[in-house]
Amino acid sequence: MIIHWRKSTRSDDYGNCIELAALPDAIAIRDSKAPHAGHLTLTPRAFARLLAHVRNAGGSH
Repeated sequence: MIIHWRKSTRSDDYGNCIELAALPDAIAIRDSKAPHAGHLTLTPRAFARLLAHVRNAGGSH
C-alpha cells in the first residue's frame, strides 16, 4: 500500500510541521522533520476528538 502524506495547513515556516495520511480505517500522523521515526495511527473517531480538543484549546499553550 502506498501512503500519501500531506502537510497540515496549520504547519508553520519554522519546522513545526506535521503530516497526515488517510489510511483505509485510520488517520496517520507523523513529524515532517523525522518521517522515518514512525507515526501515530488513530481511528477516525479518535482523530476527530483530537481535532476538537486542539480547536477548543484556541492555540493556547
